[in-house]
Amino acid sequence: MTHDTVLTSRGESSGAASSPKTWTHRPDHLHALRRRFVDAPDSMGQRFRARRWQWLLETFPQLPEMSVVDLGGTADSWLRAPVRPAAVHVVNLEEPPADLPPWLRADLADACDLPGRIAATQYDLVVSNSVIEHVGGHHRRRRFAETVSGLADRYWVQTPYRYFPVEPHWLCPGVQFLPVAARARLVRHWPLVHTPLDSDEQALGAVLGVELLSRTEMRTYFPDAELRSEKVAGLAKSLVAVRQS
Repeated sequence: MTHDTVLTSRGESSGAASSPKTWTHRPDHLHALRRRFVDAPDSMGQRFRARRWQWLLETFPQLPEMSVVDLGGTADSWLRAPVRPAAVHVVNLEEPPADLPPWLRADLADACDLPGRIAATQYDLVVSNSVIEHVGGHHRRRRFAETVSGLADRYWVQTPYRYFPVEPHWLCPGVQFLPVAARARLVRHWPLVHTPLDSDEQALGAVLGVELLSRTEMRTYFPDAELRSEKVAGLAKSLVAVRQS
């Protein structure tokens, strides 16, 4: 049976008719706006990431002594993290960086279909942040959840909440509720995307690669977890499935 726990935080258009602008090169003021909300060291997004690290440590106070596998994370995030586990193994779909410190290693692999040598390894803790919504469809999400449960007795799986009003990848209110074609048209011309999209095909691929999840789905994938909510202004911004033993 799951239980809900809450983390809170106080936390120029022309008049002439024309085709929509595509922000291949984002104007400086829009770049600054996105940085203010998400990318800058003092941004709202960075403050949430810092609070999430703290929440992770409070949930698993033995973290500095643990072996951790991070599914879909990056080595850079752990190098910059305010906490250092005894050992971290990062698994994602990017070429692993060179010259990592002895406590940190990285592998290129699909978390929904791990190589046997990784799948057979037992860790103290599985961590995954903002990944499960990208793996591609219900069956792959179920396989991802099975991977998480099989690698360790403890896990922390965070994902943006579908019903938070602002879609976090595009910083666009309500775009996640639109039909796919309308979503693709909007993000193709939306100025606050992380990386400007150069074609309609690229925009369609981008929106099809994001499937935000509900509470029901997270409870289905992680039935033995406690489901926590990270909130902004009283609204759930993201969900975290936590199993502590």
